[in-house]
Amino acid sequence: MLIEFSIAIILGLLAGTLTGLTPGIHINLVAIITISFSTFLLSFTSPLTLAIFITSMAITHTFMDFIPSIFLGAPDEDSFLSVLPGHKLLLRGRGYFAIVFTLYGSLAALLIIILFTPIFLYLLPNFYPKIQLIMPIILILVSGFLINSEKNNKLWALFIFLLAGFLGIAALNINVKEPLLPLLTGLFGASNLLISIGQKTKIPEQRIFPIKSIRLSKNSIQRASIASILAAPFTAFLPGLGASQAALIGRSFLNIKDQREFLFLLGAINTIVMGLSFIALYSINRTRTGAAAAISQLITNLTLTNLITIILAIIISGILSFILTIQIAKFAARNIHKISYKKLSTIILSILFIIILIFSDPTLEGKLIAILIFITSTSLGIFTISKNIKRMHLMGCLLIPTILFYLF
Repeated sequence: MLIEFSIAIILGLLAGTLTGLTPGIHINLVAIITISFSTFLLSFTSPLTLAIFITSMAITHTFMDFIPSIFLGAPDEDSFLSVLPGHKLLLRGRGYFAIVFTLYGSLAALLIIILFTPIFLYLLPNFYPKIQLIMPIILILVSGFLINSEKNNKLWALFIFLLAGFLGIAALNINVKEPLLPLLTGLFGASNLLISIGQKTKIPEQRIFPIKSIRLSKNSIQRASIASILAAPFTAFLPGLGASQAALIGRSFLNIKDQREFLFLLGAINTIVMGLSFIALYSINRTRTGAAAAISQLITNLTLTNLITIILAIIISGILSFILTIQIAKFAARNIHKISYKKLSTIILSILFIIILIFSDPTLEGKLIAILIFITSTSLGIFTISKNIKRMHLMGCLLIPTILFYLF
């Protein structure tokens, strides 16, 4: 078992590095591929080993995905809030510093996950049935709070939130295989890649310092950690909410304005939400991330022993990911000014389109519907960016269907 565990961790690190560094390719895609081939893979290994692989991949992704977010301006739906403060530091030659601040947060998240595990195990099963009774009210209030937090134009934010909701309802109710793949890929991946293709950004050479000289004050670490503790756990069991929403809520709680604190907060919440989603799967049998959903399909009855193994995988993967991400961030910082954004974005966009075709229905009609969802969601994503509205509001594609589900 030790050998299989180690191999699963290493393969998860590699897969998470791939998904984290490649804009538009999410861990959900690899999870879908793993489930698709699970019948074949289970002839060689156990469901728990595949679950460890998915866990390792998911945690590694949360460490890695700030590299393209900050260096390329091509984030996914969990890290796009880092673009503004991260890009500012990048244009000052301090992109590596921005990455390190998010990594400090992700590393702190490992301790926070351990802290919240017993709370989730013993308290959540008792409170969750009561929370379910008022779930639509909670989600409506959170949605209203997030729309109200939009500084540029609250009406446009509401309009985009509703449009994304209608699109989500349509996609989820059309008889098409894997509707979330073209939907989320278009909203959060392809839209930003197309914008990147049209831009001509010149990145200055980056400064790299020893990690021991890149520090945050104790007060900053405490503030950002408390904000993540207050906001992140709720998104682990509240449907339709993700790391970006939790980050804005946490920032509002403690009025965090310092860029370094906010990057620390983003890194922490990104990893906390992912890690606690596995705990929530065991505690209340609910899936809040694609990775947790994949594990629920592999292991229909998750035991406490399975959960302990998964928690161990979270901690080991997180520590190894921290070390690996530091090295890759250094390499990226040394070479980012040499990369052609246009060529890289075009290649990735082509790969995403091919992936959507492969995983859509085998029929011509199914593929055409998947392409239509992809084009429509990409257009909405581009429209949101052009209006300078936070793409967080595009999560209405999941929030509105979820609210309607609980209401009706």
